[in-house]
Amino acid sequence: MSPETSSPAARRQRVPRPYACAAATAALAAAVVVATLGVAPAQAASKVPGTDCLFFPPGNWFQADVSKLPVHKRSAAWMENMSSDRNLHPDFGPSFGEIPVPYGIPITIVDGDHKRVEVKFFYASQSDRVRYPLGGDTKVEGGQYKSGDRHTVIVDRDSCTLYETWATSKKKGKWSAGSGAVWDLDSDKLRKDGWTSADAAGLPILPLLLRYEEVAAGKVDHAIRFTTDVTDKSYLWPARHQAGSVNDPDFPPMGARFRLKASFKISKSLRKDTQAVLRAMKKYGLVLADNGSPWYFQGTSDTRWKNGLMDELKQIPASAFEAVDTSSLMVSKNSMLVKTPD
Repeated sequence: MSPETSSPAARRQRVPRPYACAAATAALAAAVVVATLGVAPAQAASKVPGTDCLFFPPGNWFQADVSKLPVHKRSAAWMENMSSDRNLHPDFGPSFGEIPVPYGIPITIVDGDHKRVEVKFFYASQSDRVRYPLGGDTKVEGGQYKSGDRHTVIVDRDSCTLYETWATSKKKGKWSAGSGAVWDLDSDKLRKDGWTSADAAGLPILPLLLRYEEVAAGKVDHAIRFTTDVTDKSYLWPARHQAGSVNDPDFPPMGARFRLKASFKISKSLRKDTQAVLRAMKKYGLVLADNGSPWYFQGTSDTRWKNGLMDELKQIPASAFEAVDTSSLMVSKNSMLVKTPD
């Protein structure tokens, strides 16, 4: 994976405000856009656990229903070059002691008064160079300061600001990371075109993670992050960055979206939580967000994930998926807001 991001000017330090006010402001803004642009109607918005912050405003691309959209013209070619003879692999769940924490990407919630630190970025020109709320309480993918991708996903519950880093470490009291990105959860604005984030696609990680609470409740209302090993040196809206190894349009680009085919039968003999994940894969699909093992999809690091769920998800064939053309949903190339499908 290859990130990068330079600070979007001096990012304003937002003053903490009542949660209800923040949610109301976001809802009002979404209602105005729906009325004037004919964008997708807002559904009941879910909130980041432990906060009153939304996973971005209603009507965003991550929560768009893609079940009725056309199959992408390059779907067959992409699938042929994505090891589609494999099964899905949940890249989260029990680690059985292989690492000190469960597999998956953890979410850290902080208050507005949490200490901010300076971070030295390898891809400094594309990283948001503000002070990040990193500290001893920060949950790092794989455990603090270990090997691997070492993503951090941090939400400031007072300002509803999302901070994400990749390849995060602390040595001799100094923090460093491969890249870092800051997101306003009340805004649909995308990163600068060509910029990475903590993901190769330049997208936020948070809204694409499966979370235990939603899966257990049987209601997953968003697309899911996944990886493959060889990608084209291109990207599709709303992705902003590529990290491909080939110049070949028959290989998938960053931002490509795939859905479980309507013809795939979700057996009633499967666990209820498995059925919930598969329904989401039909309605919202998977988003290619990074380079990695083919058909590995991501969820949060959580001790509550069940082995039975993992085992059933590993039986789903990748060949049951197809690429979707989401271009008709675009309102603006610089926004994740979507139109109502025709």
